[in-house]
Amino acid sequence: MTLQLTLCPATFSMSDEIAELYLASRKEYVPFAPLIHSDDEIRVWVREKLIPNGNVFVAMEGGVILGMMALSRDDRYSWLDHLYVHPRSIGGGIGSLLLQLAKDRLPMFRLYTFQENAIARRFYEKHGLRPIEFSDGMENEEKCPDVLYEWRD
Repeated sequence: MTLQLTLCPATFSMSDEIAELYLASRKEYVPFAPLIHSDDEIRVWVREKLIPNGNVFVAMEGGVILGMMALSRDDRYSWLDHLYVHPRSIGGGIGSLLLQLAKDRLPMFRLYTFQENAIARRFYEKHGLRPIEFSDGMENEEKCPDVLYEWRD
């Protein structure tokens, strides 16, 4: 029997599982930009800030969260702040489904990723996002060079 992938808004009860997915993905795919916050601080941030702010979506299969995405808006732009897929689920189309959900919800959005994150950069460019600015990273917490991408419908 094949399980079906479900995309849905995140709930508070999912915060621990989302935090574990975030941590696993960051540690596996972004080792060049180590987290500056402890695992426990990340868990608190997900539970007390990320989920309550809303616009967090998860991809689930069989009741297990395999991917997550967070959207936001400031006074000028819409943002895709986080898009993470669990390392054991990379390559299964989960990231593409979450990115398509962002495209369906927002006619234009921006996101940052690290310049060194070749996997993410290929993924975003394959899906039509274009790099519009490169920086030395002095404005991000990790102090790693980053690239600003933009999607326009």
